[in-house]
Amino acid sequence: MAGGCHQTATNTASTFSIDTSGKASRSLTCINPASRSALMAQKSNNGGSQPVAGQSPAQAGVLDTAHWPAKPWPPHMVWIPAGHFIMGGVGSEARKDEYPVHPVKITGFWMDKTELTIGAFKRFVRATGFITEAEKTPQWSQLKQQLPPGTPEPEPGTLLAGGLVFTKTDGAVPLDNIARWWQYVPGANWRHPNGPASDVWSTSQFDNHPVTQVCWYDAVAYCKWAHKRLPSEAEWEYACRGGLSAKEFAWGDDAPSATNIKANLWEGDFPYKNLLHDGYELSAPVMSYSPNGYGLYDMIGNVWEWCSDWYRPDTYSQVLPNATDPAGPSKAYDPDEPYAQKKVIRGGSFLCNIHYCASYRPSARMKTDPYSGENHTGFRPVMSEEEWRKSNHLLASK
Repeated sequence: MAGGCHQTATNTASTFSIDTSGKASRSLTCINPASRSALMAQKSNNGGSQPVAGQSPAQAGVLDTAHWPAKPWPPHMVWIPAGHFIMGGVGSEARKDEYPVHPVKITGFWMDKTELTIGAFKRFVRATGFITEAEKTPQWSQLKQQLPPGTPEPEPGTLLAGGLVFTKTDGAVPLDNIARWWQYVPGANWRHPNGPASDVWSTSQFDNHPVTQVCWYDAVAYCKWAHKRLPSEAEWEYACRGGLSAKEFAWGDDAPSATNIKANLWEGDFPYKNLLHDGYELSAPVMSYSPNGYGLYDMIGNVWEWCSDWYRPDTYSQVLPNATDPAGPSKAYDPDEPYAQKKVIRGGSFLCNIHYCASYRPSARMKTDPYSGENHTGFRPVMSEEEWRKSNHLLASK
């Protein structure tokens, strides 16, 4: 599970763990709260995804579409032009897995201009009847693959469908254990992202917020239905930079602050005091902040975004110089949890904090279990020009 923090954090649909400074990890199983330790006792969710102070959607400048492919263009997408860039760590907060920096060439592609919204995911579910992983009862056969060898099987009936939900603490706490602010909440899923009391399914009020509590496999299923796909890490970082090079942040070198609001991040003392200078306690409606140079909104903050790549800390040392469209490793490896498979997420979320998180940067990488759903993780589909022409032909012929 990704907390957007200096510590690398991971979870599965039924477990989560934290590696504190790369030395130790704790696993917590999502069994019935009545059967768990006090640490995993059920806590009430911290409210719906409602803005505390409303903001009008940011308006994009006029995009230069002169060099876009010929019309028709895919709706709600922007063209990311072909080019090359230096991929990897920039700035003092860059971590080891962001190195070595290396030149990469990218073929032009289309990218959704916003994170996928709840409204768009509703249309997918209504059309297909799709059921997300968080809505299914966890299966021990899948769950045990993400746990240390020898972990005993939970008692029958104690595994419950649900997801991880952030819950503010009552005050300052040591920041070495994410179990202090993350709770596994039975009944939390994309329809109820913050627990059963939160409902985004039966109302249109949150349709323009990013969908969350969707795992990697859920995101892939949507993309397949929409004739799209998830971006590679290289595509994502290139797009996030918006045409800028060697900058620590997506907008330049100036750090976000209360007087320099650039994205939906955590302002104040994490995890108990959010000053809400950006106007939002949890997710913000898409397009609430200014777009980058390519016309993309919320590439930084709001919610994490799934990428197609498996996670390895040494991925960049295996990429050939000037590689074109590198697809990432063929299998995952996390030395902190070598038994667990991990996918990459990018961009940070509304929980990223300057004193605890360094992941609201284009080069920052985070790892999480592909079966996991959390209330701060979503996705943003892409497609190549060839994929668009093919899908448009298929749609037109129906």
